[in-house]
Amino acid sequence: MNAFTKALTACAVALSISAPAIAQDAPKSEINFGIISTESQQNLRPKWEPFLKDMEEKTGLSVNPFFATDYAGVIEGMRFGKVDVAWFGNKSAMEAVDRAGGEIFAQTVDVTGNPGYWSLILAPADSKLNSVDDLLKCDQSLNFGLGDPNSTSGYLVPMTFVFAKNGVDPKKCFKTVRNANHETNAMAVANGQVDAASNNTENLGLIEKNNPDAFKKIKVIWKSPLIPSDPLVIKADLPEETKTKIEDFILSYGTPDSHGDAKAEKEVLAGLEWAPFRKSTNDQLLPIRVMEISKTIAQMQGDSSMSDEEKAAKIKELEAQKAEYEAKIEANGENPGA
Repeated sequence: MNAFTKALTACAVALSISAPAIAQDAPKSEINFGIISTESQQNLRPKWEPFLKDMEEKTGLSVNPFFATDYAGVIEGMRFGKVDVAWFGNKSAMEAVDRAGGEIFAQTVDVTGNPGYWSLILAPADSKLNSVDDLLKCDQSLNFGLGDPNSTSGYLVPMTFVFAKNGVDPKKCFKTVRNANHETNAMAVANGQVDAASNNTENLGLIEKNNPDAFKKIKVIWKSPLIPSDPLVIKADLPEETKTKIEDFILSYGTPDSHGDAKAEKEVLAGLEWAPFRKSTNDQLLPIRVMEISKTIAQMQGDSSMSDEEKAAKIKELEAQKAEYEAKIEANGENPGA
């Protein structure tokens, strides 16, 4: 091989190596916005369309809504590059951050001013169930509706504060356990298809507003500690210009810094039951990580398949990690997303 040929070969190799990096840095013209399935797509789509339309107009990007039948579908969509930015609950956001290359940049704010929301367990209004003690008699006579496994309020919180706390495995406690979204679980309670089900204050508020007859057939038998408001997650490896466009639009939407009609934008957000967003980071997930570890420790303590030594070592490791997260929470004080 002569010197000229060697030079051409070297150039070709260099171009082949650098090409993906150049493509990655190029701004995108089209993005997919993931929306978790707290309700049916039929109900969610009209609520989100005005917001996504404004995003298209203000950013110049073509914005496609990405719906899936469960939370995992949106997480996997982000993991495999089919979702660029998404609305998640905290538990599903944790999965997106840990497994799908996502990062939190914003947090929703409740339109009524609540600092977050609460997980609930619902029962029919005429049920004899009135408390967790009634629910956990565990004679396998009750049918229970649990949330999506990646839902914070529908799954992680009740699993932590109701079941793991009391050393109860729902599958052994109840006659049947079915997983569904919040809306489906609430309606199953109202219609007497399950004896109790997990839900949250946000969804129950929607039921009261949109289906008052069903709301009258429901009562709350348990309410959780406060859950941080939902995060928005963006793919960390998006081109910087594209990320900046998306983040600037969302964080200024409905505020005095808006590039559009802030009053009209606030009305769009009100349709989603939100006020303007606030900036956040992955530290918002710290309380959720503590819950996840607490649930794991409680379940591990009742696991007969592990030796006492193995169990003690693993629990010690988890307790240390939990303490680390709790220290960060304390350091962040009133601003968990800081």
